[in-house]
Amino acid sequence: MPVPVPRQRDIPGTESGPGGQSSLTLLVIEDDPAGGLTVPEILDADGHRIRLRSARNLTEAARLLTPDVSCVLLDLALPHGAGDAADPFGALRQVLRLAPRHAVLVLTSEEEAERAAEAVSVGAQDFLFRDELDGRLLSRAIRYAVERKRADIAQYKLAESKLRAQENARLERGLLPHPLLEGSDLRFAARYRPGRSRALLGGDFYDTVRTPDGTVHAMIGDVCGHGPDEAALGVELRIAWRALTLAGLCGDDLLATLQEVLEVERPNEEIFATLCTVDIAPDGRRAGLCLAGHPAPLISRPGRPARLLPYENNGPALGLLPRARWPRRQVELGGTWSLMLYTDGLIEGRIGPGKERLGQDGMVEMINRHLSAGLSGEGLLEASVTEARRLNGGELTDDVAVVLLSRAEG
Repeated sequence: MPVPVPRQRDIPGTESGPGGQSSLTLLVIEDDPAGGLTVPEILDADGHRIRLRSARNLTEAARLLTPDVSCVLLDLALPHGAGDAADPFGALRQVLRLAPRHAVLVLTSEEEAERAAEAVSVGAQDFLFRDELDGRLLSRAIRYAVERKRADIAQYKLAESKLRAQENARLERGLLPHPLLEGSDLRFAARYRPGRSRALLGGDFYDTVRTPDGTVHAMIGDVCGHGPDEAALGVELRIAWRALTLAGLCGDDLLATLQEVLEVERPNEEIFATLCTVDIAPDGRRAGLCLAGHPAPLISRPGRPARLLPYENNGPALGLLPRARWPRRQVELGGTWSLMLYTDGLIEGRIGPGKERLGQDGMVEMINRHLSAGLSGEGLLEASVTEARRLNGGELTDDVAVVLLSRAEG
């Protein structure tokens, strides 16, 4: 038997059925002066009665439209204020604004089938004809409308997530360094792999610039930690390093100023950063080296095995000691050479199922093996990072950055 839509205003929105599941709730919006739209009793897919609420206008509907409402049934003929004739879907548009996450069905007469179809293009999930309304049809329409709305929301969230990921990727790519080496005969290669899942930036950072006097300055660093705050701090330190280097600072003066930057910008006092800076003379045959708690670079020359540069008497990591000093060591490079700067993510991966790490000695052995196989430049770095991952048994948990500068005399 059809039952009239109840006019009471304080009806609970859900009703627990067997197993504690809640039934669907339908909000009907119509202002039939004859006493209310007659809606048959309707059941959901599990046989539970679908609860009904009613509103005579949009103001009342806004009050009754609580989160437990599953679906809205709107009479397309509902008045919605000034400009009704100008916009026949004004009431529908207002309901869609009030209920962006709810499924909406529209009710109209069969004579207005074309208008009903247009309502779907405006945003309704489906339309029903008043003269054909019965319990089975309405129940099925509600279920389908709710599922379509859920699918639409899921699709929207997926598209929104993809757009956000693309925007983040563009932002992070824009924050990655672009080496400034115009006019230099040095060759540059780099590999960067953040430890954070689905990120392009981690706490590791690097950069290379050539100053007007012909000196090539290179830097690699590592902010402790792996989160977005550490990544942001790494970007700040890289940008500060480039600005200070182009302004003429070098060695201890530059690192002391970077420490001031870190102390101001870090989110807490426990954050520190290691750093390695190299300034290569215009003739390319010698360099100055400063280490702030960072692993020493590796140098390779033709006919000799690769080895680590001296790392005695290096200074502390930035942010650990106030008024620290960082001595600059002069290094002879020779005519033809390759200099590899790296972060500890490359050497701290495990080798095998135990706790043993690759370490600097293992890295040197690995690099020499690849050099003996004729690898250089991008190929050398790619092979080295790939092997470190393989030895670790999967992705490296720490950020990895590797920079290779090479020079061939004559």
